[in-house]
Amino acid sequence: MKTVEWDYTENTLQLIDQRILPGKLQLVTCSDYQQVAEAIRQMVVRGAPAIGATAAFGLALAANRSEANTIAGVRSAIAQAALVLQSARPTAVNLGWALKDMLEVADTDVSTAEELRRLILAAAQRLADQDIITNHRMAEHGSGLIGDGDTVIHHCNTGALAAVDWGTALGVLRLAHEQGKQVHVLVDETRPRLQGSRLTAWELEQYGIPYEIISDGAAGHFLQTGQVAKVFFGADRVAANGDVANKIGTYMLALAARDNDVPVYCVAPTSTIDISVASGELIPIEERGEDEVLNLQVAGVRVSPESARARNPAFDITPHRLLTAIVTEKGVVYPPFRTNLQFMLSQPE
Repeated sequence: MKTVEWDYTENTLQLIDQRILPGKLQLVTCSDYQQVAEAIRQMVVRGAPAIGATAAFGLALAANRSEANTIAGVRSAIAQAALVLQSARPTAVNLGWALKDMLEVADTDVSTAEELRRLILAAAQRLADQDIITNHRMAEHGSGLIGDGDTVIHHCNTGALAAVDWGTALGVLRLAHEQGKQVHVLVDETRPRLQGSRLTAWELEQYGIPYEIISDGAAGHFLQTGQVAKVFFGADRVAANGDVANKIGTYMLALAARDNDVPVYCVAPTSTIDISVASGELIPIEERGEDEVLNLQVAGVRVSPESARARNPAFDITPHRLLTAIVTEKGVVYPPFRTNLQFMLSQPE
């Protein structure tokens, strides 16, 4: 089962509902692009690669559902949908990258509106298929960084659920496990939405990889006491200088790792690298609703006072100086990142 998949019988988009895992494995069906935008906004689907593929299929839905019988009319429907989808979540660059790629396809010379509809759907499917290939290549490059017997701290969720299939950082650990290496994972809870304890732990169980869940604040202890060999996480956007925007809590984890001389690896496809952004301070940081923080309950009782207010940034910026390397589908990139990322992007697959 893929995280994001087109139903060619019903011409709808099927998404694994990540809000209710691990308790229930359930699909959400999107029949139009507005539903796709809401699914991205409400985190039915999450993870930069998965969001990009979902948005691409959202444009296919816009073209398919448009009643226009002219090429110009279908193109107009696609452009309108792209504006709505672009605003769904601001930090993940894959969203804009996928939409830009699809809009370029929409400008291709075609003879009929129906040909354009077929072309857009084929392009979305091609993007989704390529995501799987890209993620497996990253896993091949990154698995060489994992030693037999390593204990690794992993933040958020970067497995198959964060992509069309396979995943980024968790894909590296998965392949290392399949290669026969003994890998143990300490899974950060990843508050406030608990993507680590809900999603990553669930995926690790499917793969048969041993793990233990730790609170986000416990990571420093395990790093300081020499119980961790490496730190792995993904990225929603990588700036030209190598600064990384990732799930909130990544910066503190990377700081603690660097202070204890533990290697820190970010695993991200080249589509996540945004050369137009010079440094991380220019990356927009999504701030989500305070209910995600305040609605925490213990034994059915709300923890915070009813009158409490909260701040809820979804991401933070990890400076490139804290990273050991960035793993991409083209290889492992080491400092100096500004030079080496640019060189890597210029190289063929």
